[in-house]
Amino acid sequence: MGKRILVTGGAGFIGSHLCKKLLEQNNEVICADNLFTGRKENVAGLLWHPGFKLVQHDVTKPFYLEVDQIYNLACPASPVHYQYDPIKTTKTSVLGALHLLGLAKKNKARILQASTSEVYGDPKVHPQPEGYYGNVNPIGPRACYDEGKRAAEALFFSYYQQHQVEIRILRIFNTYGPNMRMDDGRVVSNFIVQALQDKDITIYGDGMQTRSFCYVSDLVEGMVSLMEQGGLGLAGPFNIGNPSEITMAGLAERILGLTGSSSKVVHQKLPADDPIKRKPDISRIKEAIGWEPKVSLEQGLGETIAYFKKELKL
Repeated sequence: MGKRILVTGGAGFIGSHLCKKLLEQNNEVICADNLFTGRKENVAGLLWHPGFKLVQHDVTKPFYLEVDQIYNLACPASPVHYQYDPIKTTKTSVLGALHLLGLAKKNKARILQASTSEVYGDPKVHPQPEGYYGNVNPIGPRACYDEGKRAAEALFFSYYQQHQVEIRILRIFNTYGPNMRMDDGRVVSNFIVQALQDKDITIYGDGMQTRSFCYVSDLVEGMVSLMEQGGLGLAGPFNIGNPSEITMAGLAERILGLTGSSSKVVHQKLPADDPIKRKPDISRIKEAIGWEPKVSLEQGLGETIAYFKKELKL
C-alpha cells in the first residue's frame, strides 16, 4: 500500500474521480463527506476496494486521524447549492480549512486546497493570472463562497509561513464530466439535461459571457501531479483549467449538435455578480509541473452526455 490519504468532499463530483485515481495508484483512501451535495452513488464502485473507506463527516467539526496527505475539496461548488445556506458555506470553507490545516500540521502531512476561480470575482483583467487580486463583491449573493475560499487561501498561507506546513493551492476553473449532479445548476449539466429532455435551454443574459471548460480527468491529473512533487516552493496558488474560451451561446449550440436535440434556446435575466468573462492563465502551473489539459471539449462533452443519458435512463 502507498500513502494514507484523506479526501474531504470525496463523494462529490471531482472528489469521486480523485478517490478512484488515488486508489489506482495503490494508496489507502479515506473519503470524508457530509453528503450534502456529495452522493454515495459516486463512490459505490469503490466501496469493495480494501484500501477505500467512506466516512460521513462534516469538516466544520474537527477530524482526528493519521494521514500522509490531505486533499480538501469539501464545499458546495455550484451557486444553487452554496447559496442555499450561505452561513454554512462560509463555515465549511473557513472552519474546514482550520481543522484540516491543524491535522496537516500534527501529521506533518502535505495538504491541497481546492480553491476556485471565483476568488477573482467578475474580473477586470483577462485572462486571469494568479497575481490578479480580483474584483469580488464581499456582501453579494456569491460572497459566502467567493470570500470563504479567499479566507481559506489566507489561512493556508499563514500555516505555510508560520508553521512550514507543506501546502498546495489550486484555483479550479469550470470543470465538467461524469458524476455531476443533474440539479447542480452548473451550465454544462443544465444544458445537457435540458437538451436530452428536449426542454428549453436556458441561457442567462445575452449568451455572450464566456467560460473555459476543463474535463475532470485533466483536472485530477493536475491535482495528483502537484501533490506528488515535494518542496515548499510549490505552494501556489496555481490556476488550473482549460484556457479554451467559449460563449454560453456557443456552448448551447455545441450541445444541441451533439445531442441532436430539438430544444429551443430561451434567455433569462443574468444573476447578480455573475462573471462576464472567465479564462485561466495557466502558464504558472505549466512551468512548475508541465501540466496542461489534453481532452477536447467535443470529447469531454461526448463522455458527459453519455453519462447523463444513463442517469436519465434514455
